[in-house]
Amino acid sequence: MHFLPNHDPVHKVTIVPRGMAGGYTMSLPDEETSLVTKDKFRDQLAALLGGRVAEEIKYVDVTTGASNDLERVTQMARGMVTRWGMSTKLGPIRYGESEEMMFLNRQFSERRNYSDQTAQAIDAEVRFLVQEAHDRCDELLRTHWEKMEALVTNLMEVETIDAAAFEAIMRGEDPFAGTRNQPPKKPTREVRNERDDKKRNEGGIDLS
Repeated sequence: MHFLPNHDPVHKVTIVPRGMAGGYTMSLPDEETSLVTKDKFRDQLAALLGGRVAEEIKYVDVTTGASNDLERVTQMARGMVTRWGMSTKLGPIRYGESEEMMFLNRQFSERRNYSDQTAQAIDAEVRFLVQEAHDRCDELLRTHWEKMEALVTNLMEVETIDAAAFEAIMRGEDPFAGTRNQPPKKPTREVRNERDDKKRNEGGIDLS
């Protein structure tokens, strides 16, 4: 997300599990808008494939961890082709007639109004967009792999990283340098007992 020019800035990265996710990366836009450009969709596709591509680079074999990301990538790429006319080969045409529950903003059925030949062309365009995003993601990760490893190292230590710390890591800095190698804080009860013992020794009050 950080190195994609049209993507929203990274707001938080965490490896703390939430629901079915083992962690997540949150991005927030600099300004609110209801319009999305084709270039922004392309960057979002590449960003969503980050986990899967990182697995391919690091471990060769892949897991089911990216299942939700792959679903979103496929839906987004298909929407670019069939809903928003963003395919150069198929042109600015809306393919398919959908029925939507407006109050839920969800599509619950779609009626195909195009031929089998067009359906094959749509599938080919969706595959092209996803593969293009995959290749861009692969190139970005390989180029900036050391920064990703630094991010991983910090996440393993602190679990959650905010925007400021993330930006520092991307600049090659250590945002937690001042807090490393310090003795761990004492538990609250231990601190309280130590304070009480001190008062007893000073003869200040009777805490029995």
